[in-house]
Amino acid sequence: MPTRHRDVLSATAAGHLTITKHPHGCLMLFPRPEWERFAARIAALPMDAQWWKRIFLGNAMDVEMDGTGRVLVSPELREAAGIAKDAVLLGMGTHFELWDKSTYEAQEAKAMQAAMPDVFKDFSF
Repeated sequence: MPTRHRDVLSATAAGHLTITKHPHGCLMLFPRPEWERFAARIAALPMDAQWWKRIFLGNAMDVEMDGTGRVLVSPELREAAGIAKDAVLLGMGTHFELWDKSTYEAQEAKAMQAAMPDVFKDFSF
């Protein structure tokens, strides 16, 4: 975990994180308090979302940062995200995304070549 996030995660979540699958092929890392809110929202979804409940909740693994801010990601979750060697960690506000570096770079390049979604029409940069 980068130093800039380590102190905040230690203070707000005592270094306790939860990792699960993301539908875009990466992993989501949540500080435990944020995970509990997210998991409650997922658990409340109707039965027609049962498979997504299984994907998010059933694959969730609780982890702790060690003294140097490292987090052990299980082989199952690394395999699910295709993370073999280099990874990219993105801060997403309430959680982080962990990507295989080459997969992220390919997806980002694809997104940058496409038109911006309509939701950005009135967005000011």
